[in-house]
Amino acid sequence: MAGVIFLDRAHAGRELAIRLAGFAGRRDVVVLALPRGGVPVAYEVAEALHAPLDVFVVRKVGAPGQEELALGAVASGGVLALNEGLVRAFGLEDREVESLVAREREELSRRESLYRHGRPPLDVRGKVAILVDDGLATGSSMEAAVQALRALAPASIVVAVPVAPPSARAQFARRADDFVCAATPEPFHAVGEWYEEFEQVNDEEVQDLLRRAERLPVGA
Repeated sequence: MAGVIFLDRAHAGRELAIRLAGFAGRRDVVVLALPRGGVPVAYEVAEALHAPLDVFVVRKVGAPGQEELALGAVASGGVLALNEGLVRAFGLEDREVESLVAREREELSRRESLYRHGRPPLDVRGKVAILVDDGLATGSSMEAAVQALRALAPASIVVAVPVAPPSARAQFARRADDFVCAATPEPFHAVGEWYEEFEQVNDEEVQDLLRRAERLPVGA
């Protein structure tokens, strides 16, 4: 397959971990995966860095009739981040916003319950939080994740992905404290084109990897 850079997400995670080696063995580092596709990548990163792994579930709050346009996001830790300018531009009343947010909170709660099985989320306050996904296309989900994560007061946020368009570095220069990417090929159309195997990750895989991550040595 032309253009392939990574065999699969695990291979991509190992390649990404090489570029994150400076964070290895530090007790102030946590790895947060955007489920579902980011989890196999982040598992390899967490294993290589000897860092704890958790999911950071983010749900975009889409504008009515334009769901891809994010009015804001809800995320792990009870975070709500709204773009007040967009809310005003759409002329939404408080009850309309609350309804949109409630729907996404419900789905977020379902996913967190499914993935964590009662485990509390990692405390990121004062930590270096490495946000991992399997790649960026538009980057809108990662933008929402960064915005939401800021509200939990980490010391810094590192956006880390195996592959992204060249424009992603500038896109996240203002949003994150650091941006680490293994490859920025051109032309860029979709994340999956750079993987030989890019099957959808299911919930069972996410659960299994999180359970395995609990047994990994931390801070070694």
